[in-house]
Amino acid sequence: MTTPDVVCVRCGRRRSAESDALAALAWACTKDNGTERWLCPDCARNHTRDIEGKLPDEYW
Repeated sequence: MTTPDVVCVRCGRRRSAESDALAALAWACTKDNGTERWLCPDCARNHTRDIEGKLPDEYW
């Protein structure tokens, strides 16, 4: 089974470019109105408060 190439919605980084398997597992997925969006570990870490506060993306 092939996994689709995931791209960070904030910075454009590709999960397939990860050389470390553990780093590839650290990606965060959000779903908004049925749309699946991914954040790389760095962007997820930088926007943790925004994500936890469920702020709309335009605020961050």
